[in-house]
Amino acid sequence: MSQTATHVAPAPADAAPVAMTHRQVLEALSGLLLGMFVAILASTVVSTSLPRIIGDLGGGESAYTWVVTSTLLATTVSTPVWGKLADLFNRKLLIQLALVVFVLGSALAGFSQNPGTLITFRVVQGLGAGGLTALSQIILADIISPRERGRYSGYFGAVMAVGTVGGPLFGGLLTDSLGWRWNFFVGVPFAVAAIILLQLTLKLRTLPKRKVSIDYLGIVTLAGGVSLLLIWVTLAGKNFEWASPTSFIMVIGAAILLVATVFVELRAKEPIIPMTLFKNRTFTLAVIGSIAVGIAMFGATVYLAQYMQLARGATPTQSGLLTIPMIGGLLVTSTVGGSLVTRTGKWKPIMLVGSIALVVGLALMGTIQYDTPYVLVAVFMFITGGGVGTVMQNLVLVVQNTTEPKNIGAASAGVAFFRSLGGALGVSVLGTVLGTRVTDLIGDKQGALTKAIGALGEKGAAVAKELASGSIPAVSKLPDGVRQIIESAYGQAVANIFLIAAPIAILLVLAVLFMPNKPLTTKTVAERDTDGGALGGAAEDAAGIGSVGEATEATVSQEPAGTRGSHS
Repeated sequence: MSQTATHVAPAPADAAPVAMTHRQVLEALSGLLLGMFVAILASTVVSTSLPRIIGDLGGGESAYTWVVTSTLLATTVSTPVWGKLADLFNRKLLIQLALVVFVLGSALAGFSQNPGTLITFRVVQGLGAGGLTALSQIILADIISPRERGRYSGYFGAVMAVGTVGGPLFGGLLTDSLGWRWNFFVGVPFAVAAIILLQLTLKLRTLPKRKVSIDYLGIVTLAGGVSLLLIWVTLAGKNFEWASPTSFIMVIGAAILLVATVFVELRAKEPIIPMTLFKNRTFTLAVIGSIAVGIAMFGATVYLAQYMQLARGATPTQSGLLTIPMIGGLLVTSTVGGSLVTRTGKWKPIMLVGSIALVVGLALMGTIQYDTPYVLVAVFMFITGGGVGTVMQNLVLVVQNTTEPKNIGAASAGVAFFRSLGGALGVSVLGTVLGTRVTDLIGDKQGALTKAIGALGEKGAAVAKELASGSIPAVSKLPDGVRQIIESAYGQAVANIFLIAAPIAILLVLAVLFMPNKPLTTKTVAERDTDGGALGGAAEDAAGIGSVGEATEATVSQEPAGTRGSHS
């Protein structure tokens, strides 16, 4: 099941952690912030260009969904693996390696000649993204306490805003001027700078000499089970029926592999996802909330670019500009919410308001049409983005607040894993719904569409051929009569996706509502580790959740101070 290897730390691990000054924290964060910027930029720079990219490569709605799903799938599968490796090996080296993998995948994607090669290189990109997703949160816990995290949320909010807003805008400009392939090359110089800056500025404590056990069997069963499940969700309804022998085989296979994963993890010396984490009610509820956030954030908002370009006739550049309100909502609430958490120490009311705002925002987005006044759409997007910004990072924060130092990596990555899983499921299922709904809506207006095409004379044949090809049409170039029908279909179909996501987000509200309202500790992971794993008053109560119990999380680790440490 596992193999062992010896890791030798280059420096003693029993040295007590020294409190970092504000300036030292900023220096340590500089490389991490740039690394996060690279990840965000490389992800968002193609978002507004994907409809054109898929169109140029000859792909259709299925290819569009797979280009997004493949990255989410690789991110989902790899996130818990990176997280566990962070509990065992040098975290700084791991995040630098993740950056290399991520940007390599991005650069190779720029040379794609068809949807298949693009999807393959997006998988490589996703593997690196899994590392960046997990390790950035883990390293944050190493150097900043949960209570003080909000003080620095403005920096992360600014990086997120610049990358998220600037990415689509920059990507649109590159696509409209130099071509879409430059979207994939633009992150390379930033990644090189991030790797160098991380090496110079990020200094973490070292691991002690110890034997580590890598749970290879757990990696295989987890990756196999999740991949098979997501592939089934993506293909069902398109390549085969939901109720068919193929579906039955894939679902049973995924279930067997996932059940096997649980048994493997219960026996492994260093499990990828320790099952004991689920004894912590905060972790369990955060997992439920993360799945809901993933579906809402990825599954619904990823199709905003399609709405802007296919329902409102925007160019890639205009599409990036039109989605700014959602990013603005995310930036404002993540920054203000983080500051309030640090100032008051109260996280639950802020997260509860944010989760309700997300439900409301998604429900309002479910009312949009192709001709809805943009001011209303902007308000709806701002509310939705505000809800996401309030809860997404805080879900990781509250889990880190109640987890023993030795499991910080696995717990942090676990929350990110289930968020990515929810996102991948959401993109796949909602993508299928979108494609089916668009086909049905166009079919309902087939008579009007045929009449509009017939009125075009000789040009009508070319328009009919494009629409019949199954590829995503260049709506902005269609004749007015045909264009209005297609825009109406896409506008209504995208609205239906948000209506599906809204009730799912109610699970997030319930998860936050029932989370134990534990005070945030003022100690970093390194400080808690030296104290023997004490959570500074933020441990779970033993009362917990019935027979499962939560005494495990309330128990102070019996390991001597200094026997575990962070990474250099």
